[in-house]
Amino acid sequence: MAAPTVLRQRCGRAAGLWSGLCRVPQPLSLRLRRRAHEQPRRVRGAGGLLAAQCERGLFQEVFPEQSAEEQLLELLEPGRPPLTAYCGFDPTADSLHVGHLLAVMGLLHFQRAGHTVIAVVGGATARLGDPSGRERARERLPAERVRAHASALRAGLERLFENHRELFWPAAAGGRSLGRAVLLDNSCWLDREPLLDFLGGAGGRLRMGTLLSRQSCQARLRSPDGMSLAEFLYPALQAYDFLHLHLHHGCRVQLGGADQMGNIMSGYELVTKMTGTDVFGITVPLITSTTGDKLGKTAGNAVWLNRDKTSPFELYQFFVRQQDNIVEKYLKLFTFIPLEEIDHIMEMHAKEPEKWGPQKRLAAEVTKLVHGREGLESAKRCTKALYHSSVEALEAMSDQELQELFKQAPSAELMLEPGMNVLDLCRKANAIADGPSGYQKITHGGVSINGIRVTDPETVLILGQHILKNGVSLLRIGKKNYYIIRWLKL
Repeated sequence: MAAPTVLRQRCGRAAGLWSGLCRVPQPLSLRLRRRAHEQPRRVRGAGGLLAAQCERGLFQEVFPEQSAEEQLLELLEPGRPPLTAYCGFDPTADSLHVGHLLAVMGLLHFQRAGHTVIAVVGGATARLGDPSGRERARERLPAERVRAHASALRAGLERLFENHRELFWPAAAGGRSLGRAVLLDNSCWLDREPLLDFLGGAGGRLRMGTLLSRQSCQARLRSPDGMSLAEFLYPALQAYDFLHLHLHHGCRVQLGGADQMGNIMSGYELVTKMTGTDVFGITVPLITSTTGDKLGKTAGNAVWLNRDKTSPFELYQFFVRQQDNIVEKYLKLFTFIPLEEIDHIMEMHAKEPEKWGPQKRLAAEVTKLVHGREGLESAKRCTKALYHSSVEALEAMSDQELQELFKQAPSAELMLEPGMNVLDLCRKANAIADGPSGYQKITHGGVSINGIRVTDPETVLILGQHILKNGVSLLRIGKKNYYIIRWLKL
């Protein structure tokens, strides 16, 4: 069986659905482009899913080309039964990160089009480690840690689907039904599969030459450390996931990052050989840093989606700091904002760039999806407190928010004594040195309390000014040294 070719979608709004490196016959390209531009977005159904997401840049490649042309577009026509699509997430850490978020967005867009989506936590495959894009083997994780990570990932995925349903779907539904979302763990079937049955069944259908030809395999085989048998078999186990989901859940589409195309191809080959049914793979772009490195745990630059690893404020700031040359792309990838509205946002930004309108909207939409409405409000409070010296925001902050915002800040619990002044506060908090140098630090303007600079060391502390209503004072020495003071028995 000849290896199917990949349909590469390099699509801009002006170019239509399939363009650039696309090898789809021109009549199909014209027909799909006409469909995308002639149908109002408000009445598009599932049939517009591929066109719409290609237009946004979320769907990067579709595999295989021929059956995508002949079947997938037809299967996604309005009125057809819903398809089932899945994406896998290996629990190599106890949290998803921003690099995973586009795959989740792909699932959510399928769900919004009325399809069933399955998020698979790789409780079994994580114990082997995906070799894709890696120069050396992953550190082997104990089974207990993998189980703990898997539980945390399931909770994170549940939160994303729930936030989407509650905060992003009702206003956009227009009477349409949201597709089902299912969470599974591949340890439920892979742990029960006998080794000899697996090798004699699925293993007998996968070709060594094809597996060896994958770019990820070739790179590892040429590396000094080589490649273990466990890593080599990883694509076979992921392919078996696709087969299992197809047989038991009717799954016909696998989503994954752009670096997962080799694994997706293996899944396609296994399912088609063992069932004769055509299935499909779709990749989403990889998110990279300004230096071109993939964002993630391995590169050490992950922006996590769990609050205990990256706070709502930090996530908000990550997106609000995106440069103009990337923010429009990210609005299309990471949000559900209609393209016409994104155009308007960018037009307004061209007139008033100092307001950072697109960046703020992007940060707000992503933070709300990941952390909910309260998480977004928390991020805004922290932003006002830190960058706008807002006393009201400081007073409204919880202990958790203070710790998140000032992670490295020492904290102290003090008793307010009669006549206690600024110098007393700084010394009791061990924020300044004893003697003349500490005194001069205050007189020279190096100390602020709750965002207000104080230059008189003898100033007596006043409730409501130096001590906030929530019983907290935020002491800053110099530009970056913060101290959190909690007052007892006020």
